[in-house]
Amino acid sequence: MTTNTIKKKSVSISFLSYFKYLLLLMKPRVMSLVIFTCAVGLLTAPVSVSFLNSIIAIFFVTMGAGAAGALNMWYEADLDKLMTRTCLRPIPTGKVNREHALLFGTLLSVISVAGLYYFSNLTSAILLSITIAFYVFVYTIWLKRKTPQNIVIGGASGALPPVIGWTIATNSLTFEPITFFLIIFFWTPSHFWALSLYKADDYQKAKIPMLPITNGIEETKKNIFVYSLIMLPIVILPYYIGFVGETFLIVSLLLTFYYNYVCYDLLKFKKNKFEIKKAKKVFSYSIFYLFLLFQTMTSPAQLVDS
Repeated sequence: MTTNTIKKKSVSISFLSYFKYLLLLMKPRVMSLVIFTCAVGLLTAPVSVSFLNSIIAIFFVTMGAGAAGALNMWYEADLDKLMTRTCLRPIPTGKVNREHALLFGTLLSVISVAGLYYFSNLTSAILLSITIAFYVFVYTIWLKRKTPQNIVIGGASGALPPVIGWTIATNSLTFEPITFFLIIFFWTPSHFWALSLYKADDYQKAKIPMLPITNGIEETKKNIFVYSLIMLPIVILPYYIGFVGETFLIVSLLLTFYYNYVCYDLLKFKKNKFEIKKAKKVFSYSIFYLFLLFQTMTSPAQLVDS
């Protein structure tokens, strides 16, 4: 094997390795949730879209979410290196240059919005641009370091993908997709505050004003429980407006009652060795809960009785 061949292979491996770390900037776990919720919005819309067009549109929405994630990591690199949960991300570990992350995120933002406009419609492209801008400028740059309500207001960006899915099919906004938005928006605080309970030391080190840091553990647990209760009228809304049938109503209420229970179980226990375990249970169940809520909306039984 010649020296030139070895050098070419080395450059190829280095490029692929760097590209892999660039992809990690896009927060793959978050993108998977975006793919799922956007697909639900698209599938439940009254207008059908071809499989190919659906895949292309969801691809650009996911790219937009990834772009926002990359820009978030660019801006928060100083915080990420202080937290055990984020210190192994590509920028703190030196795997990706911070300026490259900014360029990568900006480029993906432009491509994703332009691509969605070209292959779908203007309404969806505008909503995607709002999603990216809100996550980067409102949540990441403005709110996160300033207020414990950061995740409440900032959650709006994470609640938009199913609405975009709906507009990809319909090119219009009605009240039905707004119920998707409300479900995710009011789900978000309890989900992330549960995480912040057992990662409070991390947030303290990074001086991020999460609720356990600013208001204390007991107040955080009360807020988690209150937001779980708010989910009861929220999950009834789609049925009330005639968007879904009784299958969704029954399943969503059962899921929400159990969510209320695990949040109350966290609330009633004072600080002890079981508290972290209970906070993790709320966090884990909240993911399962949201997945099943949206899954039920697209189930065959739901389609029959809606």
